[in-house]
Parts: sequence; C-alpha cells; structure tokens
Amino acid sequence: MTTAKDIMHPGAQWIPATETLDRAAQLMREMDVGALPVSDADERLCGIITDRDIVVKCVAAGHDPSRVTCGDLCQGTPRWIDASADISDVLTEMESHQIRRLPVIENKRLVGMISEADLAHHLSDGQIAHFVESVYSHH
Repeated sequence: MTTAKDIMHPGAQWIPATETLDRAAQLMREMDVGALPVSDADERLCGIITDRDIVVKCVAAGHDPSRVTCGDLCQGTPRWIDASADISDVLTEMESHQIRRLPVIENKRLVGMISEADLAHHLSDGQIAHFVESVYSHH
C-alpha cells in the first residue's frame, strides 16, 4: 500500500497565522514553494496561504502585504490527510474538495505536503487524468 507519507515531499514548514504576507512571500521564495500551511498559536493547521492568494486577495485589492496577516486570508476549514492514509484516500480528498495541495499530518504535527507534482510521480496515467478532470472541472 502506498501511503500519503510515501508520496509527500517532506520538510513542509508552517507559517504562523500572525505572520505578515510579505514574510510569507519571502519564505515561499526561499523554499521554492507556492503554498504554505498556516498554523494557529497551538501549532495546529488553520489554513493554507498560496502565492495566488497574496496577489489576488491582497496586492490586487490594494492592501499592503506588510500589514495583512496570513490568518486574515485563511478561509474555510483546512483539508489535510493522515500520513498513514492510502494514496486512494489522498486522491479522494483532493478531488472531492478540488484542491491542489494537501498537508500531511502525523501525530498532530505537519510532516509534509502533497502537490500535483508529487501525485504525478506516483500515479498511473489514468489516475492522473481522472485527478486533473476532477480538480480542474467547474461543477
């Protein structure tokens, strides 16, 4: 059985909800990622911030990224998957919620992230086609 932990890229890093968006953007650049999991004061997942969120919801809206926090932009209930979950559960979670990145949690701690690229390395062509169709289709 292939698990979430088997396909994730390890070493994902939290950014606190209280941190500003300019700092989030700097961290994304340093880590060469397009999204960061956001943690609350108890280091629990409270959302994900993406580079697109920063551009569209902050910069394009005329706000100053040095004055807006990650927590300000986090919306909804964050999705995540347990490290021991089967790859089919990963696909179901990402497809049903139409998300492209999924934090992996083990013992209540972030241990990695699963992105589309991670899926591409571990899925058959048919599975990838179904995933793309599910996530990118507009219902």
